[in-house]
This record gives sequence, structure tokens and C-alpha cells, in this order.
Amino acid sequence: MKDRLNAEEREILEKFERDELRPATGVDREMAIAPQAARNTFKKTRRVNLRVTERDFNRAHARAREEGIPYQTLLSSVIHKYLSGRLTEKR
Repeated sequence: MKDRLNAEEREILEKFERDELRPATGVDREMAIAPQAARNTFKKTRRVNLRVTERDFNRAHARAREEGIPYQTLLSSVIHKYLSGRLTEKR
């Protein structure tokens, strides 16, 4: 298995085997708040009315059908990815 690890993973494994790793502090607090943070991430709290061209509307519907999701979900995902920096414009 060691041969399938990258350099960083090998270093971590070696430190673990030498008992050089220590538990992180504050983990209990992080684990306590993580479930609510996850729920809040996908909680839809605002309604938005958006006007788009007929062409864009039809393309969104077609793409959503291809993906097997509602077009509102597709548009919400595109907006979220763009605002979080995971969707960028080609240049």
C-alpha cells in the first residue's frame, strides 16, 4: 500500500507509525457545529425573480432535462458555483 501513496501521504503514515501525531484541539466543538452548518449550506431561504431572454430560458430547460434536474436547481447551482469561484468565464 505504501507504494500507492504520494510523498505527503507517506510522511503522514510514517509519523503515525512513529507515534508522532497528536489530536487536534477544538475538534469536539467543530463536530458539534458541523451538522447545522451543513444544513444551512443548502437551506433555501430567499426567493428570487429573475428575467432572462427566451433563448436562455429554453437553453436552461434543455440543459436541466439533460441533467435530470429542475431548471431552477440548475440555475441556482450555476449562480452558486460562479459566486464561489468554481465557475469562471472562458477567455
